Amino acid sequence: MMPCQIVAGFGYIIPPIMISIIIAAYNEEQRIIPSLLTIRDYCVTNNLRNEIIVVDDGSTDNTRFVAKDIVSRIPQLKVIGYDTNMGKGYALRTGVLAATGDYVLVTDADLSTPIDELSKLLHLVHNKHCEIAIGSRALALSVILEKQPRWRQSMGKLFNKMVKFLIMDDFNDTQCGFKLFRGDCARTLFKEAQVNRFAYDVEILVLAKRYGYRICEVPIRWINSLPSKVNPLTDSANMLFDLLKIRARFGKI
Repeated sequence: MMPCQIVAGFGYIIPPIMISIIIAAYNEEQRIIPSLLTIRDYCVTNNLRNEIIVVDDGSTDNTRFVAKDIVSRIPQLKVIGYDTNMGKGYALRTGVLAATGDYVLVTDADLSTPIDELSKLLHLVHNKHCEIAIGSRALALSVILEKQPRWRQSMGKLFNKMVKFLIMDDFNDTQCGFKLFRGDCARTLFKEAQVNRFAYDVEILVLAKRYGYRICEVPIRWINSLPSKVNPLTDSANMLFDLLKIRARFGKI
């Protein structure tokens, strides 16, 4: 099933459903509380039933304890944690498989994509245009409010070329951390996923295509957030290794 690219507008009415919001957090003690309060306020303003699941991915700071301290102010917040850093893909898989919502949003702890962009994606999935809507920084109507450093941009462009060469050429941006799934689809895909680190997005999209799920790529607003936890050498090597594993498992699709 080929993905579609949808130009989504603003001002959609959010339906009365339950959404699970999953955040993988690694050493985010400085940013996690403002992000959680922003998400809470968005859900309250839009009368959106929700659960927020923070997965502390073996942080060496106080991320887990800081997040737990705010549960009294956000009763729908759940905090899951473990002691060893396993990678973003593993953390999100843990969170998604604990989720109970009709829809599942995975988003970054720093809210590089503002949470109010959810209305665009939710409109598409709820109205059955697709089963999965993914935020994209690479479409004509995407708005990049603050760009990444040049080395991160170059790294991202190279990774995207490798994805297109090795795996699939359907998407302009596989790595944006803002993705919405129909709940049953999310649980099916993440249960089968094996990639633990940054290339998890590619594996999830490959699995989604194999299941025949419709995928809409949606232009979003995006703000680069500092500091970055990406190591240009080790993470580039690990992402290439993961792509090769995905290619070996699925071939080019």
